[in-house]
Amino acid sequence: MTIRFLSLFMTFCFTPLVAQYSTPNTGVHWTLDDIAANSPTTVTVSGNEYTLHENLLVEVNDSLSLNENLVLKIAADVEIEVKGFFSSDADEITITAVDPENPYEGFWMFDTSEIYFNNTLVEYGGGIRVITPDFLMENSEVSNNNKSDGSATGGAISFSNGSPVVRNSTFRNNIHPALSSGATNSVAIQVENCLFEGNNTTNNNRPQINMGPSGTADSTRIINNTIIGNRDFTVVGGVSVSSLAGVQNQFVIKNNTIRDNRYGFTSLGPSSGVIENNILEDNDTETNPMNGGSGISLYNTEMVIIKGNEIRRNLWGITVIGTAQANLGSDDAEDLNPGGNIFSENGNGGEIYALFNNTPNPIKALHNCWIEGQESTAEDVESVISHVVDDPALGEVFFDPFECGIVMETVDFDQKSFRIYPNPAKNSFQIESVENGTIKIFDLNGKLIQTEEKNSVQKQIQIRLPKGIYLVEFETEKSKSTQKLIIR
Repeated sequence: MTIRFLSLFMTFCFTPLVAQYSTPNTGVHWTLDDIAANSPTTVTVSGNEYTLHENLLVEVNDSLSLNENLVLKIAADVEIEVKGFFSSDADEITITAVDPENPYEGFWMFDTSEIYFNNTLVEYGGGIRVITPDFLMENSEVSNNNKSDGSATGGAISFSNGSPVVRNSTFRNNIHPALSSGATNSVAIQVENCLFEGNNTTNNNRPQINMGPSGTADSTRIINNTIIGNRDFTVVGGVSVSSLAGVQNQFVIKNNTIRDNRYGFTSLGPSSGVIENNILEDNDTETNPMNGGSGISLYNTEMVIIKGNEIRRNLWGITVIGTAQANLGSDDAEDLNPGGNIFSENGNGGEIYALFNNTPNPIKALHNCWIEGQESTAEDVESVISHVVDDPALGEVFFDPFECGIVMETVDFDQKSFRIYPNPAKNSFQIESVENGTIKIFDLNGKLIQTEEKNSVQKQIQIRLPKGIYLVEFETEKSKSTQKLIIR
């Protein structure tokens, strides 16, 4: 008799677990060299280059400081978790992946942690999940973070509470929005002097800055930033500060340039705030006007003050929808607003829409320039505003008096009195002009940083400035003009 044996193979598939090193929670201050000495399998060192091979947890009583110029490479799927203090602060620090095609998991900052990033590039990971309210990032860059299911899935940096601060920093080409918070979390973020460009590379329906409600303790403040979209991303907006779950929301949106997105700025839900002195241009990447394209859009908000903005070439100038309330200009003492908004060429389908009041509420909108570069009549202005005249169910827009005052023009480089290049710049830039004069560099608070004299057609300026946005003033015997300079 022949006996046949059948071998049964059972195959089990396991997801490999990443090992973890935890600091001992004894109140000790750690560096990467310390960790490498204590656990050579966790961190290896070659000159100023460090490699993190397994998960790292900084316990609540411990601290980890990256305080020298270095490169930290992190292996695929490895995460840094912080319950204590973390600081990345030197002249130049890079935190990146061992292999950019296999990104690391990211950072998880617990509610007990204190976090500081300065002069740090964070790239090719899964983002930074921030539970703590004690977070400050400045003079840094967060770019090319390309792990969709990493530590932070809401944004390259995702916040949960408090009033975190992000300033003088750059965000580019991240797979998710640059900054985000949840619909029910109270996060009153302060974002100043930053550059945002081409974030949310998955091109889904989220803006580059996607903040939920601020709560009542403080206001979200987005001030002096540049937010530039990638025109191939047809559904990515510029900035949203909204409350979708009924949490109170307050905001200040001031002195920003927002262009080339699906929309410029939007707010939804029980929100109130000020939108002031922004430039909102060419936010029309979604060609279907029913799906977006407003320079400013308000939906079911409480009172929002809108003044001094330049709103050009969007599919809609300002849209006010549902039960939203807006004040674009008023002479009344109880809600005084100088207006001063400038509108130009906002429209779709062959029609111009400077302001669309799609609510039953009246809107005060005095002292605005409704058709830039044109001395308009009341009939002209009426033609670019949609309100009760067009549909009896809509509220009336009170727009008279109206005036353009100084005509604001968008000019090409060759029409300006001087040219800056490259812009953005790093260590130096050139100023080109046929005229000679004095060059002054200011920060966005008006502080004079540097002065140079120009005595030839081209002048090279050497700079050592933190990353951010600056103003370059060029004064000649005949004129004085100012342009923005971005330092990477």
